[in-house]
Amino acid sequence: MRKITVSDVTLKVVQQEGLALTFREKLAIAEKLNASRVDAIELPELNGSKEMDVIYRTIASSIKNAVVKIPVGSSEESIKAAVECVKGADKVCLQVVMPVSTAQMEYFYHLKAPAMQVKIGELIKSASEICECVEFVALDAFRAEEGFIESCVKTAVLAGAKSVTISDDAGEAFPEDYKKIIEKIKSVCDVPVYVQPSDTLSMAAASAVEAIKAGADGVKTSSFGKFLSMSVISDIFRTKKFDMDAECTVDVTNAKSISAVINGITEQAIEEDETKNVLSGVFDVNSDIKDVAVASKQLGYELSDTDIGNVYEELKKLCAKKGAVDVKEIEAVIASTAMQVPSTYHLVNYVVNSGNIIPATANVTLEKDGEKFTGVSTGDGPIDAAFHAIEQIIGHHYELDDFQVHAVTKGRGAVGSSIIRLRADGKLYPGNGVSTDIVGACIRAYVNALNKIVYGEN
Repeated sequence: MRKITVSDVTLKVVQQEGLALTFREKLAIAEKLNASRVDAIELPELNGSKEMDVIYRTIASSIKNAVVKIPVGSSEESIKAAVECVKGADKVCLQVVMPVSTAQMEYFYHLKAPAMQVKIGELIKSASEICECVEFVALDAFRAEEGFIESCVKTAVLAGAKSVTISDDAGEAFPEDYKKIIEKIKSVCDVPVYVQPSDTLSMAAASAVEAIKAGADGVKTSSFGKFLSMSVISDIFRTKKFDMDAECTVDVTNAKSISAVINGITEQAIEEDETKNVLSGVFDVNSDIKDVAVASKQLGYELSDTDIGNVYEELKKLCAKKGAVDVKEIEAVIASTAMQVPSTYHLVNYVVNSGNIIPATANVTLEKDGEKFTGVSTGDGPIDAAFHAIEQIIGHHYELDDFQVHAVTKGRGAVGSSIIRLRADGKLYPGNGVSTDIVGACIRAYVNALNKIVYGEN
């Protein structure tokens, strides 16, 4: 019985669709996918954001069973950045993701077919020199010119690609189209060939089955967007694996419940986005203090009248400069202006070690009432380890509701600002930290939020 690989692209699709998930939500999705026993979990392409880099480093380190796949972009610099981001994962695969249809090649890259074929070969060669596992993902494959997709696959494999994915981005392919294209691709290469069927025409399941029958070695699933769902593919293998003479490693018993949890996370994020979209147009030069009170409550904060007044004054200053502010700026103002309290805990020092062959460890020392306390812990990445070390000191775990990192200045010595939201007894406590060291900024933000919790409890 043939083994069919299942690779999940939920996190990638979420990013492409612009859905703003928190650090906690992205990590929860990755953990659920890992528990579902999919063969691979695909991350989005890095966009230069330090926050995104930290989040996906943590996710990569936390995945123990599946292969972590990440697109490498279109330059030598982006390849190195992608490799650095996932070096903590047990198993890594780099993806060269390029369009093969005339429309997308010219619109996104301003390249004709011959030049694109050369570029594909060069990127795969560069990636394969760093990582043994490299995958070529052919976007908009069903709208490629006759024979071009086969030529690109030959070039990719010759350059070092160990697998190929055929993607239907236009959502126009029928099941029989998958049969034809898989037969063509399998005739020109001897590496595994995967398909990413679109469900725009409600035929993703049928397309996946036809592709598998034609010889496809794997399918891509997503619990978000118009793609083949993991719960659907698990149903297919549970009921028809003997008819197809194929099976997969996905936990078919729990796939539906796991997909439901992931759907719940994305649906909640959509609802929060809608709320934030409504709020984003509120704060401008015409807004008043009542708008601050309403918005802070909708965002989950219970602010005193004094805090609301302080936040309002800061927002007025920002609006005078910018005309309007977005939700992230509002939350940053709340974190740095509202709920300011005397510091119970002070950060003395910290030492953090991490790498791709050792677990991340953190040694954090805090001072309280003149006495120093030290916590030592490991974690899924340096920031997670640091947070665990702090929790060891205080003897309590608080739910991390949100985590953001932003560059305040430019250049190699850029100052980073971290905003953290901890939840205690149903209330949100924001913390803000600034440092040239991202880990340091996150530790300071955590301690800042922790001091607010302690003050509130007393």
